[in-house]
Amino acid sequence: MIRLVINADDLGLHGRIDEGILRAHREGVLTSASVLATGPAAPDAIRRAGAQGLSIGVHLCLTTGLPPAAPPDQVRSLAPGGTFRAKWPQLLQAYLQGRIRVAEVEREFRAQLQRVRELGGVPDHLDGHQHLQVLPGIARVAQRVAAEAALPIRWPMDRLSRAWLGRPVPALKTLLIGGTARLTGRGPARRIRGVGTFEAGSLDERRLLSLIDGLPEGDHEIGCHPGLAPEGGVPQEPGWHYGWETELAALTSPRVRARIAARGIRLTSFGELAS
Repeated sequence: MIRLVINADDLGLHGRIDEGILRAHREGVLTSASVLATGPAAPDAIRRAGAQGLSIGVHLCLTTGLPPAAPPDQVRSLAPGGTFRAKWPQLLQAYLQGRIRVAEVEREFRAQLQRVRELGGVPDHLDGHQHLQVLPGIARVAQRVAAEAALPIRWPMDRLSRAWLGRPVPALKTLLIGGTARLTGRGPARRIRGVGTFEAGSLDERRLLSLIDGLPEGDHEIGCHPGLAPEGGVPQEPGWHYGWETELAALTSPRVRARIAARGIRLTSFGELAS
């Protein structure tokens, strides 16, 4: 049997993105979404997801210029100016230089989980914004928080594909993330294999069908980024241009739904996998 979660990242970051995520659930095959606990639209997004019956998780975040959920003076290495660093390479550089305190990461992850609950959400999983949860040290923290909360956690483990040859930059990033995830994968939490790292931001119908066709028996998650293109862009991520509407079209495609049915795949949530 193949059980599949199709999960949208970045719920709560922008109202237009949220609108597309909610539509992908109402009209398509999306089964889950991950909320940025301190995203500017998080309170409304959590309320609307709950009203619609969309399962949510916590998109553990250490970047994108968002404010921390913990008091800023308690997580100074993560939010040196009162907010997280804007880009993941800045966070990675500080991490490699030993300037990130792992104890603060744990404090912040716990605070983000608590924030989502305080906003009325009932998280059924954890995952990492930009997959930073797989870094050594941070991986132990993320798994400990997940295990103590009895929540599964996404672990990105994409398989090699010939399609990677045409896009070397995403391919290298996917290889690095997957290789790190394999090195840091041991821990107390239940890890759900996540795929779709290579396709992030460009998951059109053809690529989604290919991912579906390549799933072996077992439990899996396909990560995606549907939305409606934010007018004027995302303030926290100037210059960020994902194919939100292309991904939305793929997730609402009748061909995709038919392929899932033809393969006998059971669409589900992280909560059901955990139970």
